[in-house]
Amino acid sequence: MSSLELIGKKIGMTREFYETGQSVPVTVLKMEKARVIGLIDKEKRGYTAIQIGFGNIKSSKLTNQMKGFFAKKNTEPRKILKEIRMANNSEYKEGNEFGIEIFDDVKFVDVKSKTIGKGFAGAMKRHNFSGLRATHGVSISHRSHGSTGQRQDPGKVFKNKKMAGHMGDKYRTMQNLEIIKKDMENQLLFVKGSIPGSKNSEVMVTKSIKNINKFTITEKIEAANKAKKISDKKKK
Repeated sequence: MSSLELIGKKIGMTREFYETGQSVPVTVLKMEKARVIGLIDKEKRGYTAIQIGFGNIKSSKLTNQMKGFFAKKNTEPRKILKEIRMANNSEYKEGNEFGIEIFDDVKFVDVKSKTIGKGFAGAMKRHNFSGLRATHGVSISHRSHGSTGQRQDPGKVFKNKKMAGHMGDKYRTMQNLEIIKKDMENQLLFVKGSIPGSKNSEVMVTKSIKNINKFTITEKIEAANKAKKISDKKKK
């Protein structure tokens, strides 16, 4: 079953320094507080889930159906609605809000966002092809992708063949990113490394789906300091 998710936006990148002098690149994410809009029961839909809403939107931008929906739920209009399936939703009530505190005991997260669109790109840029030779009779087609099909049988180009085409502007998920620190007051999440997308692009953060056993940077530093103290004691 899915774990709770938060939607926010990518502010940009900076770096975090540790007492050892180590510099770690981090991406700053401004997270939105999520509100539980409704509860979905297995008897009605065939599955159990909660419906949550993110972001504010003017009532003038809503359709009449959505105005009626939010009025019925007695809540402020939300820009994005999302369903999260779970085994049991009894601990949630309509109107409940949660923010980055859901990541209090979480060390690693998965971040989903849309990559920067590159437009129509050739095979060399899009698929890292080496291109044709730069000499010996190759004329005008140095950056082409070369042969794409076969002979009479099968006599066609197969689907998903690596060729020139639209590059980027697709949703991608970065898994197992370490949470470096959290700013509860401003709802900021500092995540190690880079994340797809441009500044102010929408990101979706959830607890890491994989079972991660590796140490965080803080744990590594603590282990190194502990080992150093033990070796110093032995020397004495």
